[in-house]
Amino acid sequence: MIRVLVAEDHTIVREGIKQLIGMARDLQVVGEASNGEQLLETLRSTPCEVVLLDISMPGVNGLEAIPRIRALSQPPAILVLSMHDEAQMAARALKIGAAGYATKDSDPALLLTAIRKVAAGGRYIDPDLADRMVFEVGLTDSRPPHALLSEREFSVFERLVQGEGVNEIAAHLALSSKTISTHKARLMQKLNLHSVADLVRYAVEHKLV
Repeated sequence: MIRVLVAEDHTIVREGIKQLIGMARDLQVVGEASNGEQLLETLRSTPCEVVLLDISMPGVNGLEAIPRIRALSQPPAILVLSMHDEAQMAARALKIGAAGYATKDSDPALLLTAIRKVAAGGRYIDPDLADRMVFEVGLTDSRPPHALLSEREFSVFERLVQGEGVNEIAAHLALSSKTISTHKARLMQKLNLHSVADLVRYAVEHKLV
C-alpha cells in the first residue's frame, strides 16, 4: 500500500484528490495539510511514501517546503501538483528536490500513475510540459528573466506578488527586513522592474500566479 499525504490549501480540491486516491486499491491517504507549517508538523508523526504538494500554499509555500521535506531523516517522494503549467516553475521544483510535477488539469488516471511512479523511486513530469521543458529550459536565450532569480529571490518575489510587505516576508522566512529588502532590490534589478505593481503584472503575464 502506497501511503500519500495531501498538502493543498483549497478544501474542495483536497477532498476531490482524496476521493480520487481512495478509488485506487494500492493507494491510501494517511494525512492532509492546508499549509506548509501544518504539512511539516504532520510529516513528523505520519509516515508516508509520497507527499502530493500544492506549490501555492499560504505560509511556507510548496517551493519553500521541498528542501525542508528533503532534509527529514526518511523523506517521502515529493510530487508537486500545481495550477502552473509553466516549464520554468516545473524545472525549479525538480531542481530543488521534487520527484515529479503534475498540473491540476492533468487526467486523473495520469495523476495516479505519477504517484505510483515517484513512490517507486522514479520521476514524473506532466507530458504536456516535458517537451516545453526540454526546449524552454535547456536553451539559455529563451529563458525568461525570472529563471535567473535565486531560490530565495524567487520566494521573495512570490510573496511580494501575493501582497506581503517586507516585514511580513522577513517574519515568514525568519530573516531580517534588511536582508529581504536586499533580495527585493536584486530581483527588481534582474527583472528590470520598478514597483510591486510591475511585479504583479509580470507574474500574471508569465502565469506565475
